[in-house]
Amino acid sequence: MQERYNPKNIEQKWQKKWEEENVYYTPDYSERPKYYCLEMFPYPSGKLHMGHVRNYSIGDVVARFKTMQGYRVLHPMGWDAFGLPAENAAIKHGVHPAGWTWDNISNMKKQLKQLGLSYDWEREVATCHPDYYRWTQWIFLKLYEQGKCYKKTASVNWCPSCGTVLANEQVIDGACERCDSKVEQRQLEQWFFRITDYAERLLDDLKLLEGWPEKVKVMQENWIGRSEGAEIKFKVSGLDEEIEVFTTRPDTIYGVTYMVLAPEHPLVQTIISGTEYEEEVAAFVKKVRNMTELARTTAEKEGVFTGAHCINPVNGELIPILVGNYVLLEYGTGAVMGVPAHDQRDFEFATKYNLPIRPVIQPEGIDLEKEGLEKAYTGEGVLINSGEFNGLPNKKAMGEIVKKLEKNNLGRRKVNYRLRDWLISRQRYWGTPIPIVYCKKCGTVPVPEDQLPVILPTDVEFDPSGKSPLVDNDSFINTTCPKCGGEAKRETDTMDTFIDSSWYFLRYTSPKEINGPWDKQKAERWMPVDQYIGGVEHAILHLLYSRFFTKFFHDLGLVNVREPFKNLLTQGMVLKDGAKMSKSKGNVVSPEEIIQKYGADTARLFILFAAPPERDLEWSDRGVEGCNRFLNRLWRLYYTLYDEIKDAPSLENPGKLVGVHEELRRITHQTIKKVTEDIESRFNFNTAISAIMELVNAVYTYRDKVPQAERNKSVLREALEITVLLLSPFAPHITEELWQALGYSESVHRQSWPQYDEKAIIEKEVTIVVQVNGKVRDRILVPADISTDELKKHALEQPKIQKAISGKQVVKTIAVPGKLVNIVVK
Repeated sequence: MQERYNPKNIEQKWQKKWEEENVYYTPDYSERPKYYCLEMFPYPSGKLHMGHVRNYSIGDVVARFKTMQGYRVLHPMGWDAFGLPAENAAIKHGVHPAGWTWDNISNMKKQLKQLGLSYDWEREVATCHPDYYRWTQWIFLKLYEQGKCYKKTASVNWCPSCGTVLANEQVIDGACERCDSKVEQRQLEQWFFRITDYAERLLDDLKLLEGWPEKVKVMQENWIGRSEGAEIKFKVSGLDEEIEVFTTRPDTIYGVTYMVLAPEHPLVQTIISGTEYEEEVAAFVKKVRNMTELARTTAEKEGVFTGAHCINPVNGELIPILVGNYVLLEYGTGAVMGVPAHDQRDFEFATKYNLPIRPVIQPEGIDLEKEGLEKAYTGEGVLINSGEFNGLPNKKAMGEIVKKLEKNNLGRRKVNYRLRDWLISRQRYWGTPIPIVYCKKCGTVPVPEDQLPVILPTDVEFDPSGKSPLVDNDSFINTTCPKCGGEAKRETDTMDTFIDSSWYFLRYTSPKEINGPWDKQKAERWMPVDQYIGGVEHAILHLLYSRFFTKFFHDLGLVNVREPFKNLLTQGMVLKDGAKMSKSKGNVVSPEEIIQKYGADTARLFILFAAPPERDLEWSDRGVEGCNRFLNRLWRLYYTLYDEIKDAPSLENPGKLVGVHEELRRITHQTIKKVTEDIESRFNFNTAISAIMELVNAVYTYRDKVPQAERNKSVLREALEITVLLLSPFAPHITEELWQALGYSESVHRQSWPQYDEKAIIEKEVTIVVQVNGKVRDRILVPADISTDELKKHALEQPKIQKAISGKQVVKTIAVPGKLVNIVVK
């Protein structure tokens, strides 16, 4: 055994050997119970960052631990490889997105292997590979067949200078990030998935996710946004048209004093056409439609009168119709009834434009009409100014008013959702082509399954403006209609990359399957994912879309699970100097530099030791050095004891151990219990590592205090073997080397997880704190099974206690077995 710990040599040696022996290959069929451990796959940006290291180290500990516990563990890795950064690189550096992406994948795969992660690389997937996106296109077709996919007009960010659509992240303060031109909103025909058809199931099935953090479930619940209320019809005065609004407060309908439409509402043009208000309203509409959705919802509330009125269905009053910047067509019905007396936003809007404010709910003991309103009243009360419903408590009035509306065919009860259908069209190049063609004779035609994949062409030219090269690629666009054989045009939009990541966990179960997106039998064997690990920033969209896809697949009989992820761990960020690491802040720590200087085991150990996984982690150079010192200390311990323990026999008759030998074995088995519980039930890796460090300290103490001739070599070897086994999921290279040094030929990672001896962990003596009037006066060592009376008597007999209570009356003595004795005197 070498005297010095050399992580570089050790890590390269074992990584090579693991790969040659295919140690992490996962068979699909085995007698062992299955366990599917998955970390969210990365975008291949080119280099790992410390957030990656943390995410994948957490998953690796879980995978290795479960393997040692006897599970058949699926632990795959792949690449979320389509996306905008590759196009930006193409424009900036003149490299093709495909070449840039595959080079990055190669580099990041090398880095992942340097970390010693236990991935089955035979299951690797990349979403940009035709063998993968063929099935992404197949899923699109299935959604299309089932009526869950449609095309409609929707707003996009448009740069007039570049002449292209921009993603939201390319719009900085309302301007194009490339040319700084003001970004406009344009209406384009785009593809959508009907995720709203699954809104109720997505909400109801959150109760199945007992292994998810409550905060994530709440975030999804709020995003889906179920609300109960009524949909009410307001007839437009003088026209054969109606405005439908959804409200959760039908009890306030008598207090409606104005109506606001979204600028995009189809009725706007109808009611202003040919009127004196047309020019002013049209100018306002144009201004607002050029604002982004975010700008509209955060800007000061503005509106303009259309000159038209609608009729309140319950009292026949004429109500002015305005167009407002804060009403969005995509949310609700694109129309909002204004109740300024009982909604603060409406109150401020009405005050600004001098619109009537009429209270219809009165709190007990206050006359709102007499006293007036300085702000909206949003509490409970009884109805006033509400006709036949006056005097009713507003909660009860809700149901009664809806009954009246339903009776007169003027409204109905309705459940509404905040969730919108999923816009999946992207006017980009580097994404999955949408398998649709357009024929003048046949219209919109899906590409037949036997013609998949629709290949993304590589012979493209990138315009510095960012315009998608597919738009001008005649060889891609021009095709034949699958129905009539005539001339047709391909869809040039590509799919949102969230689609690629909404089913990849199923592809891992059979990544080389050619007859379908996955082998159904294999998916049934592996699904659901038992432990999913990733950043909380994906708590809504990625997880929601994956849940939606899984439910859709379940409806088609393609999977036997309703939820894809049984347990979810959302790890915190890695910070430096209190801030998230970023190049602009100059606080980035490179994993490669840490590995080069200290080794992968040190990097892994620190990232797991510094904080519980779900909390943010503050980077500390001293902490890294401390973890490196620990591994060196462990190595030196083995080196100094190697000759002594290498041929030590197995421990016999452990029940006969006494004194320091018994104490070391007790600590060893208590550590097994502690580490097992910390990993298994709580993922408290930091406290598990701390317990292993304490065990190493205990072995050092035993070595230093017990003369060599008196040491029990079997107890010592057991302690060192257990240390290696417990540490192996955290620091896989050094433990593999030490395990081999102990004389074993089979990998430490193929060993069974150690079990603790129930008898060994029982402490025979415990330290008791002795207090007088609550102040600590002494500490005593007593038998663990001492009776309460004996404990009190023993405490009172101690010289320090005798001195402390001398001349005083003992009022009572309180004993807490195993912890303390408190003597109360006066």
